[in-house]
Amino acid sequence: MMDMFAEKSSASGLKSRLQLHLANRFADDKKAFELEQKMGELIEDKLSVASLNFLKAHYQEALDVYKEILLDHREYLAIKVYEAYCYYKNGYLDKAQEALHAYLQHYPDSVIANNLKACIYYQLDDAKAAEMELKILKDQTSASVTCYRDLINHNSVVFQRGENALQILSPLVGIIPEARLNLVIYHILQDDIAEAYNLMKDVNASQHSEYILKGIIHAIIGHKNGSPEDTEIAQQYFLAVGNSGSERDTVQGRECMASFFFLLHQFDEVNCYLNAIRSHHHGDDIFNFNYAQAKSAIGSYKEAEEAFQLVQSEKLKNDYTFISLLARCYIMNKKPQNAWELYLKMEASPESFSLLQLIANDCYKMGHFYHSAKAFDMLERFDPNPEYWEGKRGACIGIFQKVIACEEPKSILKEAIQLLKTSNKPGVEHMIKVIKSWAKENRINVFL
Repeated sequence: MMDMFAEKSSASGLKSRLQLHLANRFADDKKAFELEQKMGELIEDKLSVASLNFLKAHYQEALDVYKEILLDHREYLAIKVYEAYCYYKNGYLDKAQEALHAYLQHYPDSVIANNLKACIYYQLDDAKAAEMELKILKDQTSASVTCYRDLINHNSVVFQRGENALQILSPLVGIIPEARLNLVIYHILQDDIAEAYNLMKDVNASQHSEYILKGIIHAIIGHKNGSPEDTEIAQQYFLAVGNSGSERDTVQGRECMASFFFLLHQFDEVNCYLNAIRSHHHGDDIFNFNYAQAKSAIGSYKEAEEAFQLVQSEKLKNDYTFISLLARCYIMNKKPQNAWELYLKMEASPESFSLLQLIANDCYKMGHFYHSAKAFDMLERFDPNPEYWEGKRGACIGIFQKVIACEEPKSILKEAIQLLKTSNKPGVEHMIKVIKSWAKENRINVFL
């Protein structure tokens, strides 16, 4: 049908451009590629190619064309909106704002431009400014312009962290392209991975955002179910985006490569990619959590601790992975008391028991024998495993040695003796006798 109508038109640049867009519309990739190669140097030809890349979410390719045209035609202000959108999608928010400002100076009432402005505010962690922009748009936009109202309502849900997502986004699936994807994100954040999977399972991924969400879903399923197959599928989705020509050098592309290597536990590579984009994620809890994990994995505990401290989300801060890795950072950074306080805040559970084991062993390795002894003592109370007694005995000997070397206060010997007394094991009395004898010789009071 496409060829029938096109062949009836006269040979012209318009005909070629029309054929190109029809080939794309009817998913005739081979024909579209052939026609794209024939596009000339006319601005109309270039814009046609750019628009197809834009529709396919190949934003860098589209951006290259827009920038080239604007070099000679600054008066083509509408292109500034598309330029801004491409920068926005590639994560370059400052450049997106700059391009958008040039357009809004001439057309301050543009709904599309102001909506994009609100989206940029939101990505810059200024949710209040974003919501205010949308409120102004909602008040100004005629109720008869349904497409704009739907867009504004859709973005209101996103800016309000998913509030009323089911009521507003569900009817917009199939109307606004991003509605399905944001509904999927909502379900992921609600830990409803089954519903997120159902929404995406029949989507034949063609845009990078779809690849990414499929990757995230399979990564979560792989982690929860211990499924290597799902983890491998997730890796391939992330690699497809991160290794693509259009995304390789973008923030989003580097995030995907970081995710790919994260799943492979190749943390040196993860850090290379995350370091390159960290400046674009100021205040992003998820990014800071992942950055902290990656830094911890390569032994950069000071930087890891700093990144953990930036996380504000209570949900993340109560996650055991967060707590345990932060505890390890504290211990490695010579702050064992901070790690012990993390344990004290936890309720009794298998996770708190695991944290005790981490504190006991890591503190022992680092020579923080007092906190190691306390942790082994608690473990021994919960479980009479001989290994916990051996650990506590070794830690108490370590305390004694450090006191003798004047590396710990002498008063700590009282607590070491009390910790030993809680164990009814052979050799305990002899150890206590040796400590008391040395204390007496050095005029140290170890009696309660």
